[in-house]
Amino acid sequence: MLKGARCESAKCPMEKQGRSNPPGMHAWRRGKGSGYGMRLREKQKVKRYYGLLERQFMLCFRRAERATENTGTALLSLLERRLDNVVCKLGFAHSRKAARAMVVHGHIYVNGKRLDRPGYLVRQGDRIGVKPADRSRNIVRQNIQSLGGATPQPWLQLNAEQLEATVVSLPTRDDVQIPVEEQLIVEVCSR
Repeated sequence: MLKGARCESAKCPMEKQGRSNPPGMHAWRRGKGSGYGMRLREKQKVKRYYGLLERQFMLCFRRAERATENTGTALLSLLERRLDNVVCKLGFAHSRKAARAMVVHGHIYVNGKRLDRPGYLVRQGDRIGVKPADRSRNIVRQNIQSLGGATPQPWLQLNAEQLEATVVSLPTRDDVQIPVEEQLIVEVCSR
């Protein structure tokens, strides 16, 4: 309704097919990105994927720097081992935000103890369960059913009947599903 009659023809300036730049006298073009910008984008992508703030991310990075293995691989492994991420991977929650809320509200137990820190790093052999209250168990059952019984990652073993999971091994680089170049993150964070 708000478009003019010209937009209903092939001469519409907004929908012309052969246009390589935006309409207007001074066709603004985005320049080629710098090396620093590319590295920063990789870091921001990982931060947003895991829902971390800068300080939390840098604490993980400093811990990964102290590890004996490759810093980038250690960083991604640490981020995968966060409790909110594990709860999301198990299907106990729809998203990482929902998983974080479940952990903070006390719905998740680790080795039989209630934990309310989403940044807790799970270890090999840890048992992750749901609070024995009916409300908590119903929430998790609904989430698992809505996801259609998706199988968790190979480093996690889920018992859907008891709503309990075990960390079989620590995650490797192959278990991280996001397309990210961890070396670029290391380069921008170690400046």
